[in-house]
Amino acid sequence: GRSRPCSREASSERGAAGEYMVERRWYDQWKEFVETGDQNSSSFPGQIDNSELFEDQDSYHLKERLVENEDFMLVPAEAWRKLLAWYGLVEGQPALERKVVDLPSTLKVEIYPVEVYLCLHSNMDTVITARFSHSLQEVMCREFSVQQGAECRLWMKSSDTSCERLRNVHVSVLDACLTSGMTVIMEMRNADGTWPTAENTHKNSADGCEYRGQPGVCGLSNLGNTCFMNSALQCLSNTPPLTEYFLRSAYLEELNFTNPLGMKGEIAEAFADVIKQMWSGRHHSVVPRIFKTKVGHFASQFLGYQQHDSQELLSFLLDGLHEDLNRVKNKEYIELRDAGGRPDQEVAEEAWRNHLRRNDSVIVDTFHGLFKSTLVCPECHKVSVTFDPFCYLSVPLPVSKDRVMEVFFVSLDPKEKPFQMVVTDVFNHRFYKIYQADEALSCILDRDDIFVYELSRGVGGGEEVNQDEEVVLGLYLRERSHYRDYGSGSSSYGTSLFGHPLLLSVPRTLCTQEGLYPLLLQRLEWVTQTHSHTHTHTHTDTFTHTQRDTHTHTEKHTYTHAPQPYVAIDWDPDMKKTYYNENEAEKYTKHSSMDESQQQMSVQLQECIQLFTTTETLEEDNPWYCPVCKLHQLATKKLDLWGLPEVLIIHLKRFSYNKFSREKLDSLVHFPLRDLDFSDCLLRKKLTNGEPPSRYDLIAVSNHYGGLRDGHYTSYSRNKDNGQWYYYDDSKVTFATEDQIVVSHLQSHLRVSHYQSQ
Repeated sequence: GRSRPCSREASSERGAAGEYMVERRWYDQWKEFVETGDQNSSSFPGQIDNSELFEDQDSYHLKERLVENEDFMLVPAEAWRKLLAWYGLVEGQPALERKVVDLPSTLKVEIYPVEVYLCLHSNMDTVITARFSHSLQEVMCREFSVQQGAECRLWMKSSDTSCERLRNVHVSVLDACLTSGMTVIMEMRNADGTWPTAENTHKNSADGCEYRGQPGVCGLSNLGNTCFMNSALQCLSNTPPLTEYFLRSAYLEELNFTNPLGMKGEIAEAFADVIKQMWSGRHHSVVPRIFKTKVGHFASQFLGYQQHDSQELLSFLLDGLHEDLNRVKNKEYIELRDAGGRPDQEVAEEAWRNHLRRNDSVIVDTFHGLFKSTLVCPECHKVSVTFDPFCYLSVPLPVSKDRVMEVFFVSLDPKEKPFQMVVTDVFNHRFYKIYQADEALSCILDRDDIFVYELSRGVGGGEEVNQDEEVVLGLYLRERSHYRDYGSGSSSYGTSLFGHPLLLSVPRTLCTQEGLYPLLLQRLEWVTQTHSHTHTHTHTDTFTHTQRDTHTHTEKHTYTHAPQPYVAIDWDPDMKKTYYNENEAEKYTKHSSMDESQQQMSVQLQECIQLFTTTETLEEDNPWYCPVCKLHQLATKKLDLWGLPEVLIIHLKRFSYNKFSREKLDSLVHFPLRDLDFSDCLLRKKLTNGEPPSRYDLIAVSNHYGGLRDGHYTSYSRNKDNGQWYYYDDSKVTFATEDQIVVSHLQSHLRVSHYQSQ
């Protein structure tokens, strides 16, 4: 599954205590350091460094959409205090303390505190900046010394100067959907019983009544990374059967308040409010704040202000609307029968009848279809056929076997062809991982800094390195710092790594301090200032690797660490400043391949649908239990389309996840605006009476711009009343042509498309 949002669920044992963010790779390095048990180890993590978590090193604003356990770790306050005492924090960096927010259904660590402005209506010039998660009115009464018992009400003002009243004054910042930069205004009732804003409120209402526009052509305000929600809502708003159902208030007779799987009708009512406002023709844009609050209340993953997948929201919403509007008040138990060799038509009709006995709503009427699933046992060849309902098609994209990666190549001689190379992941001035030649590229993440090192050409200059004659050494550069007492009764100096590490192949006979010293200085010649006595002012500690029980306490330290031997050169701070050329060390030449444009893969939507219906073998972690063999088998599985709904939602699975990485597939998908024809792949002709749909026209598209962890959602939708296409970008709405929709996949990536039967 995909990563959870950063304001993650916290265990109840933590209570209300705060937690601290620590950059993950520093945390991993610290963990490795304490596990080795050697205080002189090169894995010493140095000061806590959260630089990778900040947008810049001036304001120290957090990067957006950081992911826990991938970008950072959370540690309890007590653990943070100990880490801070032992290692210190990089000068100037703030401690990243985060509160645990107590919500009605869960506890969450608030990674991105909301910063809002507070003021009184009677004194708009005095503004207080506050970061908090608790009751708004409680905080404001305290900050402005409001008398206890005074009757107050709150208004939320966004950057576009529009004001909205916050009716529940005891709500938390999180539940109120406040975003950073908004202003909360408190007004107090006048002595004569009137409110100061009464006149302005009446004026604003009158202004609102004057606007008349095309019903349905209405934007949705972004409440803070809610473009994913707005995109999905626009697609559903422009689905005629669903919108007409809500506009004529048919939902009021079908609200199901007792369904344990539903939301007591609250999601359906909140959705109806948004649809009626959007189709009133009286608004340029609507603020879907109450709807957002309801969604977060029933699905905690949507709480807060993190970006999500529009398909994830759409899936939740369709399921929630269905259960809130399910006409079946008491679901009966239905025992499923095996096909038993019966004709497909008979089994399919039985499956559909059974589905309707438990699920009957406008969502089923509009969006539900039927799959035929065929499983074949590889041993006894038992064939199992079932028919299962679906609400949308999640189709895969053909995956290219090619992958473009950015690497840094460290050459011994740029004029010569490389002879032997080693691939590494470098982080924080050290080798985070050295890859073996037989490891798959999939274990390298897109964010990794990959360095490829050329090794020397062997003792004879041309043959491969003989492992018995030569040793591959890592070379680290360390700067000495103040002395540090580790409680052992003795003191040793602390060190911190700097620069880029190096790899070099050294004859085993030269693996002594005397033998290594000139080789290392020669290897570093390109980053040191030209002085005849340079090497006389540096100090070298040599570290090799044998078994743990061969520790020595001389200048040459021997201990066990990951299997790579390394050498560390310690620099006195003054000598480093004088002789180390940092600018030269950071220089690199950009290879011509970096300027080549990458050809994107291009496919037809029909190809994705065909791939969806291709026979596949089940994976080992998802076997099928064969009733004949009485064993779990890796059966072959084939999905076919048996019956299609009136409105077909097609979801492109652009976000790919595996054990090592998550990526977005940026293949260009060509999709038709009219006559999407399923007649060749549709097995059956109908689900209910009448001819089944097999040809569809496009009515809405959800687009995603950007990468996996960031980006922006928009949508194209065709208005049901005038047939005109519009482009929806949050609160902004513009006309669109069919040509724009066709070529839009060149700039954005189609995520979800809605087709209506002809």
